[in-house]
Amino acid sequence: MTDQGYQGNDALAEMGTVLVRGRRVPVLDSGGDAALPVVLALHGTFGRGAVFERLARDLAGRARLIAPDQRGHGWREPATGGYGRDAFVEDAAALVDALELGSLVVLGHSLGGITAYQLAARHPELVAALIIEDVGPVMRRPEVEHPTLDVRGWPSRAETRAALGALIEARGVPDAAYFLRSAVPAEDGWRLLFDWDVMMAVQEGGVGDWWGDWLGSDCPALLLRGTESTLLPAELADAMVARRPGTERVDFPGAGHWVHDDAPEELATAVADFVHRLPRP
Repeated sequence: MTDQGYQGNDALAEMGTVLVRGRRVPVLDSGGDAALPVVLALHGTFGRGAVFERLARDLAGRARLIAPDQRGHGWREPATGGYGRDAFVEDAAALVDALELGSLVVLGHSLGGITAYQLAARHPELVAALIIEDVGPVMRRPEVEHPTLDVRGWPSRAETRAALGALIEARGVPDAAYFLRSAVPAEDGWRLLFDWDVMMAVQEGGVGDWWGDWLGSDCPALLLRGTESTLLPAELADAMVARRPGTERVDFPGAGHWVHDDAPEELATAVADFVHRLPRP
């Protein structure tokens, strides 16, 4: 269970950790009443568990949210075994086992969404329901025009947080805010918690056709889509719902790929409504 007494990095200690197979996994854990339903939230590439802080606050009193730093991200210890799909799925399975909370609602954003529905397909006993935020059953061309972002050689340090953001935006990113959630103070200024080459490996590991995994489970599922996102075209979302029984869908007008940032209140409401309609164990 969550070990709030861990005295490692200050930010890590504040988040708490879960001991998983002898390694401490950093987690954001909103806690709350033991009777609350539990949602395990898996971030996307370049993210960390803390990207779900707003969602955790908005779900307070309605659900407990647990969001880990996944391999290669945040304060997670260096991982062995690479950054392919199997590694992320088995990490998630091991975490659910370590939490000892039974089967959970698993929410995943972007690449975390692929991990979520692959976990449900490969370890159905661990997943009570799925919430998939803006990712589809394929991550490849031609269905998705830009399945990866080439970040090789991008800057990882600067004297100030603002300067680091400016350097990232100079690479063609309209707004570096998402990346800067993984920026932390360092002796010589500010640095990113992740490595750009690792992020390329993470992205490349997610490229593929995952229809078999999306259709490989039968638990209730909620699909959340930003209407302005380019990573989940409407026709793919239509097919996901049509081909998988028990799947609901909510679109968020004007929201992009990061629905939890663009429409936080609306997304929290959709999540809470879905979770509270599920059968309780």
